[in-house]
Amino acid sequence: MNPDVSVVVPALNEEKTIGACIERIKEGCTSAGLSYEIIIADSSTDRTPIIASEMGARVIHPEKRGYGNAYLAGFSYATGRILVIGDADNTYDFRIIPEMIRPIQQGEADMVIGSRMSGVILPGAMPALHQYLGNPLLTLLLNLAFKTHFSDCHSGFRAISREALSRLSLHTGGMEFASEMMIEAGKMNLRVTEIPITYYPRQSPSNLHSFADGWRHFRFIMLEKPLPFLAIPGGLFAVFGLFMMGFVLLNAHGGGSGFHSFILGVVFLTGGMQLAMMGITLKAFAVTNGFDVCGRWFRPMLRYRTLEYLLFGGGLLMILGFINGISILSDWIQRSFGELSQVLNALITLCSIILGLQMVFTAILVSMMLLKCDREGCDVFP
Repeated sequence: MNPDVSVVVPALNEEKTIGACIERIKEGCTSAGLSYEIIIADSSTDRTPIIASEMGARVIHPEKRGYGNAYLAGFSYATGRILVIGDADNTYDFRIIPEMIRPIQQGEADMVIGSRMSGVILPGAMPALHQYLGNPLLTLLLNLAFKTHFSDCHSGFRAISREALSRLSLHTGGMEFASEMMIEAGKMNLRVTEIPITYYPRQSPSNLHSFADGWRHFRFIMLEKPLPFLAIPGGLFAVFGLFMMGFVLLNAHGGGSGFHSFILGVVFLTGGMQLAMMGITLKAFAVTNGFDVCGRWFRPMLRYRTLEYLLFGGGLLMILGFINGISILSDWIQRSFGELSQVLNALITLCSIILGLQMVFTAILVSMMLLKCDREGCDVFP
């Protein structure tokens, strides 16, 4: 018979604490009369797997290293009706497993998060950078982007029913797995409950890399929502820059001047278009690689005909820019390389070429993604 609980624990050189973690798992489950199994997804080079095996845990070795890869491998071996996950560094008290899974057993939740932020973080358990900046900021971004209301998106202590886990599309192999799991839970409208927990200090050096892991989380959130983060702000910047350039040109014809404002308008236009094109490219990447659905409004962007129009428009802008540039160069030569009199015109030429290049590169990159998707037979228009 399948056990009540499968406890999946990733481990990387945790020989000092793995024994205590397993003892706490046994104590928590036994006290509540729960049948259980313990799966250690190990990538260690020390005695961690030996200790875990001697204490009755099932030790598996994921093909690839990484936080997410460890869990994905562990999930494939788990047979319990409820899965509990947590770290092997003894920072989470596994004795509260009965409390963690109770909302799921009672049908009140599909997933339970042990929230450190609403609980107690003991002195030395979490660096101040993580506690007061990193975790709150990343949690805020995720909540804003996906309209969720979590207090601690990066807590590693979680419980989820097997049925709910089967509904999540989980792929990432690194630390961003924690964010992906919460994002997928939000997308699938899982009933997520948070309970306050106590977070304990580590007894061994941390395997976390603050800035690298923080960037991985932010990058994944941005990949899942590239349009609000990049394309929409970029489009607004570009429109603002275009109006600024137009206003200066109209005043220039009337005898006014605004050279510096015109330069600022060029910066807004080209920078904004770069953000917008990057947002479109990331959205296409997310769709063609299964991280996001296309959506009715984005479908036209992934048509070859649309990309051909984008390619043609970008090429036309580049050609017009080069023609105008040659005209400016010819005029400069006729003036014996004296003072350049067509500065605004030169900036327009530069802007035209840059915008054309951005559009051409975007069309080519998205076309390459679609070709790969066509070859592998994936459906980007569900």
